[in-house]
Amino acid sequence: MSYVTTKDGTQIFYKDWGPKDAQPIVFHHGWPLSSDDWDNQMLFFLAKGYRVVAHDRRGHGRSQQVSEGHDMDHYAADAADVMDHLDLRNAVHIGHSTGGGEVAAYVARYGIPQGRVAKAVLVSAVPPIMLKTDRYPGGLPIEVFDGIRSELAANRSKFFRDLPSGPFYGFNRDGANVIPAVIDNWWRQGMMGSAKAHYDGVKAFSETDQTDDLKAINVPTLVLHGDDDQVVPYKNAGVLQAEILPNATLKIYEGFSHGMLTVNADVINPDLLAFVQA
Repeated sequence: MSYVTTKDGTQIFYKDWGPKDAQPIVFHHGWPLSSDDWDNQMLFFLAKGYRVVAHDRRGHGRSQQVSEGHDMDHYAADAADVMDHLDLRNAVHIGHSTGGGEVAAYVARYGIPQGRVAKAVLVSAVPPIMLKTDRYPGGLPIEVFDGIRSELAANRSKFFRDLPSGPFYGFNRDGANVIPAVIDNWWRQGMMGSAKAHYDGVKAFSETDQTDDLKAINVPTLVLHGDDDQVVPYKNAGVLQAEILPNATLKIYEGFSHGMLTVNADVINPDLLAFVQA
């Protein structure tokens, strides 16, 4: 397996498939999952001739289960170390949920200054901030995130069944096409990672104000969100991202869930490809 050692000594697992001279598409996964959550998109873009890259965030998947550094600053720095190791240039960075926050932080702080990034995509992403604040009164109250921490600490395995079985993919909606294998795969990815990384990660994805990161991203950026996202409500996320980003295109999908990349890949993947090729 392939690993990069970050500047603080953490081992980060990554995948790198396809022709090394092709344009790279880099995928950043959500909490508490791994790069495996991008299998569908990686195979799709690989078949189109692209180089596809994805890594497991520290403490997630096959990356090292370190005690510290589970915050957006380290997530971005770790991603930068992977990109530096592979010397990726002219890359398109696509991030889902917490991975969208990682993309915003990486692209703004490292990718653009180093001239490595061509475009970015934020899918059901957490910026500018999920938490309700004076600056963003439409956010969620802290009790929501305290509840996530409490459930995770009490019985992580049960919580990692309940979330994908219900709101994550919209499987709690009347008439939903519930796919047990998708739930199983979500649970599998989550349980591979570290409880400490997942617990600390709640603060990272909910309390990090990334307004300045969004303002600094001047490359073309596609913002995708479902209007039935029960995890990251779109009005305080995708809509605000498009208002803050200097060069954004916003698309809202009617009835799509937070996990639309998986259950609606047949719709999302062509839209991603069209943006990459534009």
